[in-house]
Amino acid sequence: MCLGIPGRIIAITDADRLMAKVDVAGVQREINIACVVDPQQAPDSCIGSWVLVHVGFAMSRIDAQEAQQTLQLLAELGDMQEELDAMQSTARH
Repeated sequence: MCLGIPGRIIAITDADRLMAKVDVAGVQREINIACVVDPQQAPDSCIGSWVLVHVGFAMSRIDAQEAQQTLQLLAELGDMQEELDAMQSTARH
């Protein structure tokens, strides 16, 4: 099963390539933010935003309440650990 999982953008790692570091329940990895960055604003405007992450891309912005509810549901379903393990194994440090 492929899931989108909520994460919070904590830094822009390469503004030209629209790459950012996201934190998903303590696991940090680099993702592409091209789908969520507003072309009228600098990529830095995404810092602090919650996004739905899927296969290395931020697919959409979500609000903090939706992010927390989704994380809680995933934890309850046991799917979160599998997704975090997969992210950790591909994370760049």
